[in-house]
Amino acid sequence: MFPDLGSMMEGYARAAAEFAKKEFKLKLDFTSESINALDEILVMVGESPELDLDFETRLWGSYLGEILRRRYAGTWEMTQYPGGLVAVPAVDVRGSRLFPLMKVYRRLTIGEEDDLRAFYTMATERLGKPAQVN
Repeated sequence: MFPDLGSMMEGYARAAAEFAKKEFKLKLDFTSESINALDEILVMVGESPELDLDFETRLWGSYLGEILRRRYAGTWEMTQYPGGLVAVPAVDVRGSRLFPLMKVYRRLTIGEEDDLRAFYTMATERLGKPAQVN
């Protein structure tokens, strides 16, 4: 059990990094450079006939969210996805909400046109400079 949402999402993200290294021989190190490796993994995962969409979305979406959360000193929160009926984990950065799990879900279900690099570039351009790490 995790004490809060942030701890749970961070736990999933660390598990994603370990799984990527073990199963795909790719390094996920929570830097923006690892977005390409994450996208490669999603291509492979998406082609699997045994795809567990809920689990894969949570695992890899948590990793994507942790990259953004760490870069901008954001926080995880449960919030309603625009147009949705249920609350989902989102990263809050200075009042802007990012939905990395929904992005990974769309990447797995829609495919390449829902590109992670484009999403990350758009998000970082809108959010501006990263938080200062002390």
